[in-house]
Amino acid sequence: MCGRIYIKATLEEMLQNFAFAGRGDVGSLSNQFPRYNGAPSLYYPIIVRDMVREPDVMGPVFVSARWGLQPFWMKPGGRPPPINARCEGIATNGLFKAAYRSRRCLVPINGYFEWRDIFGTGRNKQPYAIAMADDSPFALAGIWDTWRDQATGIEIRNFATITCPPNEMMATIHDRMPVILHRDDYDRWLSAEPDPNDLLKPFPAELMKMWPIDRKVGSPRNDTADIIEEIDPGPEQPNI
Repeated sequence: MCGRIYIKATLEEMLQNFAFAGRGDVGSLSNQFPRYNGAPSLYYPIIVRDMVREPDVMGPVFVSARWGLQPFWMKPGGRPPPINARCEGIATNGLFKAAYRSRRCLVPINGYFEWRDIFGTGRNKQPYAIAMADDSPFALAGIWDTWRDQATGIEIRNFATITCPPNEMMATIHDRMPVILHRDDYDRWLSAEPDPNDLLKPFPAELMKMWPIDRKVGSPRNDTADIIEEIDPGPEQPNI
């Protein structure tokens, strides 16, 4: 599961890091980044395939979207919108299949967090930050939809990230990881191809790193740069 991310860049820096995408409608997010402890239900800059030049020229564009997939047909007040979609069966799952077929997106980040259940009790979990080995920004594979609030008429673009089995590094702390895409695969992921299933696989462990961080990351209210600083987890933490 991927339930928390961090973006240590400003919005302008993120736009420059993914300069192949048009700037779109993300200006309202300019004062919200860096975000060191990004939780679901917040808005993020994501990249979708949309019209970049009339009448029918399509290309990658930044848009603002809320984390938590809420398809147009979902009624309010039901179960919480899912923040992740498992890659297994995504092409046939009724909640995800339409978005996977034609509304895929990139979710640019600098890193994400995962918790290791130290003793298997569910009560003593050590959080880790995970990033690229060279600290470069990267993109998670996602799907998006638009939900219309019938009371206000407001349309809300929203998204979920996709998860897959872990690579060798992630397997030491968790049984899932988000699908991370190679830059060479961005165009294909955003294309009209209906089922790029071979991209839904673990990212190479040798290109990544992880380190233990303070448990205060557990509260989204703690959103400062020291969230991602490495700590000594102490003697209770087994070697991994």
